Amino acid sequence: MKLFLKGDRCFSEKCAVEKRRFAPGQHGKRRTKVQGYGIQLREKQKVKRIYGMLENQFHLAYQQAVRKKGITGEVLLQLLERRLDNVVFRLGLASSRWQARQLISHGHVRVNDRKVDVISYLVKSGDTIGLKDRIKKNVFLLSSVEHAKGRGLPAWLALDSDGLKGTVTALPTRDSITLPIQEQMIIELYSK
Repeated sequence: MKLFLKGDRCFSEKCAVEKRRFAPGQHGKRRTKVQGYGIQLREKQKVKRIYGMLENQFHLAYQQAVRKKGITGEVLLQLLERRLDNVVFRLGLASSRWQARQLISHGHVRVNDRKVDVISYLVKSGDTIGLKDRIKKNVFLLSSVEHAKGRGLPAWLALDSDGLKGTVTALPTRDSITLPIQEQMIIELYSK
């Protein structure tokens, strides 16, 4: 399944999933049937890879979602979408989540005009996400903003492309998360 982990390359014909739609190796074309636990596990692994999280980080996010009020699966996706690395990527200030993580960890990202270098920082409604002044002239950054315009911007974010600043207008809802995720499978896996 195409997870769009390689940034702009996944939107072109050079994507590895488009070139070869089977597993590597001699037995890659053999079909295997995955059932029950395997389907749930694959769904969890897919979401972990999409958001670039380790097992422990993902489990902590699940526990935090269980403690909050609401439907656990939707709350989990909302927490994952509100992470700072994901918001920087969604705004188009980085071409991939990994590049967004690097920008944040190097101290180039500002939230409400304060330096934040914690990748898992949860943004709130009304927060303004911007960049340091000296990085705004970076060629890679400007090209990623141009490519992001073709990707589209979620409804819960607003971008000022001239000033390279984004605003969280509202909290994300399940309808605004367009990724092919079946959050109920993840909840069933963890509730065993």
